[in-house]
Amino acid sequence: MNSIDSIAEQITQQPYLATSHLQPELWSHVNRLLVRKAISEFCHESLLHPVRRTQQGDWIGFELQPTSNGNVQYIFNAKLLPLNHWWIDLASIAKQVGGSSAPLNALEFMIEFQKELAIAIDKLPIYLEEISNTLYGSAYKHTKLGISVKDLLIADFQKIEAAMMEGHPAFVANNGRVGFDAKDFRTYSPEANCPFKPVWIAAHKQHAHFACSAELDYTQLIRTELGDALVAQFEQRLLQLGKTHADYIFMPVHPWQWFNKISSIFAAEIACHNIICLGYADDSYQAQQSIRTLFNLDNPQRHYIKMSLSIINMGFMRGLSPYYMSSTPAINDWIYRLITQDEYLQQNGFIMLRELASVGYTNRYYENIASRDTAYKKMLSCLWRESPLQHVHKGERLMTMAALLYVDAQGNSLLKELIQSSGVSTSAWLKRYLQAYLTPLIHCFYTHDLVFMPHGENLILVLENNVPVRAIMKDIAEEIAIMNTSHTLPELVNRVQVSVPEEMKVLSIFIDVFDGFFRYMGQLLQEHLEFSSGSFWQLVAENIHQYQLQHPSLNAKFEQYDFFMPSFAHSCLNRLQLINNQQMISDLMDQAHSLQFAGKLVNPLAAFKPAICSPIESAVTL
Repeated sequence: MNSIDSIAEQITQQPYLATSHLQPELWSHVNRLLVRKAISEFCHESLLHPVRRTQQGDWIGFELQPTSNGNVQYIFNAKLLPLNHWWIDLASIAKQVGGSSAPLNALEFMIEFQKELAIAIDKLPIYLEEISNTLYGSAYKHTKLGISVKDLLIADFQKIEAAMMEGHPAFVANNGRVGFDAKDFRTYSPEANCPFKPVWIAAHKQHAHFACSAELDYTQLIRTELGDALVAQFEQRLLQLGKTHADYIFMPVHPWQWFNKISSIFAAEIACHNIICLGYADDSYQAQQSIRTLFNLDNPQRHYIKMSLSIINMGFMRGLSPYYMSSTPAINDWIYRLITQDEYLQQNGFIMLRELASVGYTNRYYENIASRDTAYKKMLSCLWRESPLQHVHKGERLMTMAALLYVDAQGNSLLKELIQSSGVSTSAWLKRYLQAYLTPLIHCFYTHDLVFMPHGENLILVLENNVPVRAIMKDIAEEIAIMNTSHTLPELVNRVQVSVPEEMKVLSIFIDVFDGFFRYMGQLLQEHLEFSSGSFWQLVAENIHQYQLQHPSLNAKFEQYDFFMPSFAHSCLNRLQLINNQQMISDLMDQAHSLQFAGKLVNPLAAFKPAICSPIESAVTL
């Protein structure tokens, strides 16, 4: 790993290094990969409708034409898997223009199908920038040919984190990062794997609010995170300016945010010493997949830090609300008590990483001019999250769950390597995985009306002999919901209590888990391990049915929220981004109102629906 200074200096002195990975053959390859993903995901969301032409076994030959240009044709072979998943043969994709072969070009693809994708003309340039940035990042990742699945099989937690190739599996433009330049990409992106230090500031208490868990206080947190010597140095800096440290809160700021946003947009606050720059601390950090969350490399037992980062990525400006920060620790305390007092979850080993402290700064100028939600109100906040290392026992290791979908530059699957190296059968491995990951989600849904945002990047798996034994959930306060408004919650926890139409509650599992993760996992199992997607979905069904047999007291809820129903509403992520690629969700407190639907998906569990039995029969079965 290079330091941030050496990377910046190298690129400044040798500007061609910013684009050295953009070579013709590699550029052609990453365009092919992104066109395949675009066709697959846009067909999945019923935005594109290819025409069947041929069939050989399970492989179907398709033709796809944009309505605005009949001279352009795409042909490809695909298998249709459960949940309308399009498994497309990469080598089979070909483009013809006027009957002549043409190279695959992801940017051209988006322009050609602009009408089908319903991208507004004023939104199209920004979306093309995100596509171009995604290609740029993909090309860079594919230059790291040494990170094979064999390497990752024995790699540590952070090497795996930096090695991830794909980003979000559903979003086509998933590495847009609008706001980063080439040097920023090489210093602050997770795949660059470049350690850097956050900027520390002192924020005046008139405008900054500190909140923490009941078991913590400000002094304890800051001294633990910075060390006594550095705290004394920062306090001395304030004394030199004639300030009292008791009037200020120390907080970290992402370096990009400091140099690109805070130092200018908050200039008035800095000039009057409401904000005082203290400089860098000692510890170096590594960007995680979520990009604005950093892991402490020098002292891994210290907390993650998550900070506002005002770049546009996957439909949002990645800020942090100071209002949300004020209640974040209280929400985490409440959820933590819920989970630790739940005997079933404790037996299962389910863990959450608590967000123990937070700081939010409110800029009075932007507060007073707009009542609506705006990115300018979310530019200066941070939180501290527990390190997962305290939850690892001897003989165990950590791995982001996103790694289960990892395919290296040579086309090899890490999931296959994990299973084959574990010493257990594919079926046994998957059962252990489902017990660690799916079972606690189902339990929280049925028992506590509690749902998470359980995509791959938000889950950390604890492995023993490369077999999952526990799951660790993170990103709690911003991405959980209590879907029952009849519960009486503490005042600070109220914002996670949401009113959701009854028929949409089950989508928290159907869309976020089944469609958002298992859909891709099913293809990898079939493609690399010859374990049919049908067999995989049968194991999922058995896992849920087994849970239901163990909890007959919840039978009424099992019938009300039936995970074996024939079909469910298809909520689409790309449709959201295509409509508004700068703010997909207009109201975070009423996300259901913004969702985009495209008919229904056939539920792959319906074929395995268990016979209806009475509570007494269920109890006897146990």
